[in-house]
Amino acid sequence: MRRRRLLGLAAAATTGAAAGCLGGDDATSDGGDSTDGDAGGGPDGANGGADDADWPTGTYADYETTTVTVEGPDGGARGSVTAAIADTRDKRILGLSGAESLPDGGGMLFVHDSPGPLTYVMREMDFGIDIVYVDGDREITSIHNAPEPGPNEDGEDQRYSGSGQYVLEVPYEWTDRHEVAVGDSVRFNL
Repeated sequence: MRRRRLLGLAAAATTGAAAGCLGGDDATSDGGDSTDGDAGGGPDGANGGADDADWPTGTYADYETTTVTVEGPDGGARGSVTAAIADTRDKRILGLSGAESLPDGGGMLFVHDSPGPLTYVMREMDFGIDIVYVDGDREITSIHNAPEPGPNEDGEDQRYSGSGQYVLEVPYEWTDRHEVAVGDSVRFNL
């Protein structure tokens, strides 16, 4: 885990994205997240661009980060992202509401106090994301490809339920491109 610092004025605040979690650790609206972009990776698709120096920036420049790697049943890496860590209630509520998108290899890891049922929404989102629920043993329990809301849609109405202690958000269809599946393992340091 490392601490990212704001470098000059290059990181201006942006608008556009906010997804959120309803329920979870406390009975109030509890998360907020969004990630966009395309964490594609190299030709073999294994890396996923985890070394991308463009994330986190802006509102998230001072967030701690961790490299999140998804591994298949054989232990082989399917893909990695550099994830900003949302480990407090305020950070989960804010989510990525200050981001327009994510660069290749970017994501957000939401950390809840204990495993349980969670529902994430696409509040004020203008891009799609994949929402990956991960249990306390760091095994993927469900995956949602959450497309961007349409121009006249309220993203609050787009609800994606799952169960877990962690929620990883990555660019839209990143999990498909990397053949990530329920039952795969997720590795990261907190």
